[in-house]
Amino acid sequence: MNKKTITLKMIADHEYESVNATGNKVHIDMYAGEDKKYQSPMELLLSGLAGCSAVDTVLMMKKKRKQVTDFKIEAEGIRNDGVPSFYTSIHLLFVLTSPDATQAEFEKVVRLAVDKYCSVASSLKSEIVYTAKVIRPE
Repeated sequence: MNKKTITLKMIADHEYESVNATGNKVHIDMYAGEDKKYQSPMELLLSGLAGCSAVDTVLMMKKKRKQVTDFKIEAEGIRNDGVPSFYTSIHLLFVLTSPDATQAEFEKVVRLAVDKYCSVASSLKSEIVYTAKVIRPE
């Protein structure tokens, strides 16, 4: 079993810092407009899904000995109007610039990346277990 951990700490009411076991940091905020400095948790979920899918897609295209001149994913999540405002659907647009890749082989690689290899996509189907603990300062 491969376990990953992070620690999330409040910086301000709408701003947080997440640190992984090796000290890498991600800043998160829930500000709007001109006060917004970082991605929101829901934007980070899209970023994680796109990032995971991208790595697998590019590696598989290169394994097929296809040139990858440029690559990007545009991720769009449609959210529920109520509370919680979860994603009801997510659309990923994979855009590959390559002089020798075909549409068919790229579509097959994308399907494998998202449906079979992307851990983030699979995690969206997982059960979430949680506990809560209150610490009272002395």
